[in-house]
Order: sequence, then structure tokens, then C-alpha cells
Amino acid sequence: MGIRLSKPWESLDPLTIAALPAQLGVYQIADDGGNVLSVGYAGAKHPFGLRSALEQEIEFHGTEATHFRYEFTSNYRSRWDELLMLHLHDHGQLPDHQRDEEGRVGRLSPN
Repeated sequence: MGIRLSKPWESLDPLTIAALPAQLGVYQIADDGGNVLSVGYAGAKHPFGLRSALEQEIEFHGTEATHFRYEFTSNYRSRWDELLMLHLHDHGQLPDHQRDEEGRVGRLSPN
């Protein structure tokens, strides 16, 4: 298991999102090819937790975003940073719209 999100990908659609509880947490959004488009979190400013954050991701990415996986956590900011650092380690850069976070997060060597 480790520090990576290991849950299986789920379909990013309104019915699946509506079935989620209104809890805080972190998530990854991917396209049909499994390419991560976004690493995000649902925090105090998301009135319905992950449901609100995932609805915003659909609005932002449109039909390109087709899958997601998530983890409930009250430590969403530190876990989000950890997932960003993992993505940076694995891919050499963050998703396009999150590149400004690269200077803020540290480096991680998960191996």
C-alpha cells in the first residue's frame, strides 16, 4: 500500500459522485488512458467535501476527465502535498494547471 493512492479508478460521473459521503479528502483525476490530469483535495471550502471538489474538476476538465480515485482524510493539505511530490517524482512535472505548485512542494524519494 505505502504512500500512493492504491484504490481502483472509478468512473467520474454525476451518479458516482452523488453516492460519495460529504467528507474531506484527496483525489486524483485521470483520462481514459490513465494519465493523471489533476491531483486535488476537498477541504474546508468545499461545502460537500469530495462531491463539491469533483464537480469542480468536471467543470474544469470537461469530458477529458473520466476517472478518479480518492482517500478520505482530515489531513488533506499535507496528504495533497505528499501526492503532488509523488506525482513530481514519478513524472518529472506536475499536471499542466498545477505547475505553479512545483516551487512550493518539496522532493520525495519513495523508493
